[in-house]
Amino acid sequence: MRSSAIFILLVAARASAAPSLSTLTSSSFPLPSSLSSTPPPSSSSSNLASLPSSGSNNSPPSVLPITTSISVLTEPGPSPIPISPYPFAPIQSPSSEPPIPGVYPATSPKHPPPVESPVLVPNFASAWTTAYDKAKAKVETWTLEEKVNITTGVGTANGRCIGNIAPIDDFSGLCLEDSPLGVRLADFVTVFPAAINAVSTWKRSLLRARGIAMGKEHVGKGVNIALGPMMNMARVVQGGRNWEGFGPDPFLAGVGAYETILGMQSAGVQACAKHYINNEQENQRTRESSNVDDRTQHEIYVAPFLRSVMAGLASVMCSYNLVDGTYACENNHTLNSILKNELGFQGFIMSDWGAQRSTMSAMTGLDMTMPGDSNSSYFGAILAAYVENGTIPETRVDDMATRILASWYLLGQDSPNYPKTNFNAFFPLDDATNEHIDVQDDHGKLVREIDTSSIVLLKNVNNTLPLKKPRKIVLIGSDAAPAHIAGPNEFPDQAGVDGVLAVGWGSGTAWFTYKISPYEAFQARARVDHTSFSWFFNDFDSVGAATAAVQQDVAIVFLQADSGEDIDRSNLTAWLNGDALVQAVASQNNNTIVVINSAGQLILEPWIDHPNVTAVVWAGLEGTETGNALVDVIYGAVNPSGRLPYTIAKSPQDYPAQAVEGGNGEEILNITYSEGLFIDYRHFDAANIMPRFEFGFGMSYTVFEYSGLSIVPVEDVGEDQDGQLEANWLTAKPGPRGVGSSTALWLHRAAYTVSFTVQNTGQVAGTEIPQVYLHFPAGAGEPPSVLRGFTDVELQPGEEKSVNVTLSRYDLSVWDVPSQSWMRALGTYSLSVGTSSRDFRLKGTLPL
Repeated sequence: MRSSAIFILLVAARASAAPSLSTLTSSSFPLPSSLSSTPPPSSSSSNLASLPSSGSNNSPPSVLPITTSISVLTEPGPSPIPISPYPFAPIQSPSSEPPIPGVYPATSPKHPPPVESPVLVPNFASAWTTAYDKAKAKVETWTLEEKVNITTGVGTANGRCIGNIAPIDDFSGLCLEDSPLGVRLADFVTVFPAAINAVSTWKRSLLRARGIAMGKEHVGKGVNIALGPMMNMARVVQGGRNWEGFGPDPFLAGVGAYETILGMQSAGVQACAKHYINNEQENQRTRESSNVDDRTQHEIYVAPFLRSVMAGLASVMCSYNLVDGTYACENNHTLNSILKNELGFQGFIMSDWGAQRSTMSAMTGLDMTMPGDSNSSYFGAILAAYVENGTIPETRVDDMATRILASWYLLGQDSPNYPKTNFNAFFPLDDATNEHIDVQDDHGKLVREIDTSSIVLLKNVNNTLPLKKPRKIVLIGSDAAPAHIAGPNEFPDQAGVDGVLAVGWGSGTAWFTYKISPYEAFQARARVDHTSFSWFFNDFDSVGAATAAVQQDVAIVFLQADSGEDIDRSNLTAWLNGDALVQAVASQNNNTIVVINSAGQLILEPWIDHPNVTAVVWAGLEGTETGNALVDVIYGAVNPSGRLPYTIAKSPQDYPAQAVEGGNGEEILNITYSEGLFIDYRHFDAANIMPRFEFGFGMSYTVFEYSGLSIVPVEDVGEDQDGQLEANWLTAKPGPRGVGSSTALWLHRAAYTVSFTVQNTGQVAGTEIPQVYLHFPAGAGEPPSVLRGFTDVELQPGEEKSVNVTLSRYDLSVWDVPSQSWMRALGTYSLSVGTSSRDFRLKGTLPL
């Protein structure tokens, strides 16, 4: 969502009024190619750009008949949609096999599989069917006006939440609220660690727990739809909102999205996966076209959304940008063909705020418009008029309303016990509409655990860390300080820096109920140890900082680099004179430790090799417990186990893609994803570029050893109806097409088990993060290594444990453009197990 002043949302103004309804034709007309993103270069794939039909699971949707003898009106936009009647048939629910205990258990989003069993593929078919039956029965009783109303927001500041759907009969309406790290614009809530920190733990259990806690807080505030998680891929390192998501690797981002959504929805709130799709930079985000080839789209950018659908996702938010020349919120190919058809998504698609561009977007997949202001909404009365004159079938509006209602029923929000909205995002000081309900519970403890598990130790010379009761310590840099002017919520939507950086800025933020700075936490620990404690917070007085570091046992320099919505990062250097500050302190103190709170990667080359820089701690954006977590790790109460979710390069030019600058807001800025599959570490590996710190890297206070690699096929459990599909896959035949073809059980059930032993050979307890990287056959066109599995294992000194990681056929497949399906590549598959994308300890070959 777009951010601005704290209580104001930007609402896109309509380019022009809708055409006169009296001039619309009544003849049938096909969807032209401009309605979808550029179709894949094969005749067999062109059908996927058509409107949905009720075709079988193994057949593509039918193609609309071609009609050429008609004059067509269009609505404004770079890729105008012809205004003419279209036939419509709802996309059928994906076919579902009977539940298989231990493999495919029948369940509901309120009762997801345990996080300890990532091998399970949850079967939500029965839950969706029940929700749809209730929704269809309800919609049958509604008038056209009522059905349209559930698709249309009530307008900015006409409800308590950032987005609102009005009540209808006994349907209580919907409250839609940011953010992906806490309930935005509400008091007495928790500011959780940013998603990029949560995924830096590489712990599914903490990703799930964070989702549960955030879900509970949204429900407690009376929110129906939490506008998150955000899962755009961090394709460009300068991306202003990268910190809101789970990084640049599709597998890791998919796990982050999957576990977060399972957690949030188990608490009862509807999750909203955003921003669909290719919203990877902020510059000109409403006037840029992300041009992506079909294989790259499927293997990289669709991947986390695919995993979201498999988590029982209730809603999706389409993005501001264009995709291959067509706006994302009216892109028939990405919305209908990929999301609703191929992935089998059964929830609803809403627009980002003001991102809708036409009423005819209803025919290309959009189900709900937000915020629904009367002067800029293409739904509401206009949608009703399009139905009444025969342009849009009422069956399509029925489908839109049914999808929205089904998601409401799916999460049990029809219960009379579901909390009513008890805050007012637009008028938080109005006591009549703000009940000031405290929903924090003991979530601060979870935040602290996530924080300590997300901290990445990048450098530790001669066991500088953990600290052992130093006699004298100094903290240097304003990033160690509390806000000195007006507390932790000094800036609207956190769009400013004063003291320690704990979140980025924009709509993905929340208000701090409290925030523990390093100054407070380190001073408290210093008093316990009887350490002499001092500080120096003037970032631009390098001489003063150097003087403060003289004759100190330890000098800790705190750096920060912020980013957020509406603007990309202009550089990859530390803010507030940070590099010079480190150099000045290190020139006077031979035990200089650097702590970094940053929204994304930084270039550390000006000082990383300085002999007096003895340790570097990457803290990221930790939320409300940042100071306490740093003390826990730096003093050794917690052994660091965080791993980088991205690559830190030696030069900005080493990254494969850069934010595209320019654009004047009038013309469309074209951004071609020319690097294809080779983003982040995939590019560094293929181009043989040495990073400063590679993807997956992170140090520990102990040492781990690996041994005993075994790779064996998984024996099918239960009745298996997919034997022929699996046999076809093994011989590299194309997979099926149709509704749910990319989320089908045969593709995602465990196919191979990778087993090995990890032993802690050091002197202290710690957690290791074993990572499994797949190496595709040489002719597959894949990067040299791709992450396909990981886990976490806690070990006492001397202890060893057997570790299992499973691989699915999806993990081993490539997207085949001609057949529009997932296929095995012919040739030998090998894999490596290690501690990062470049530190492999075990290697083996898959028995295919």
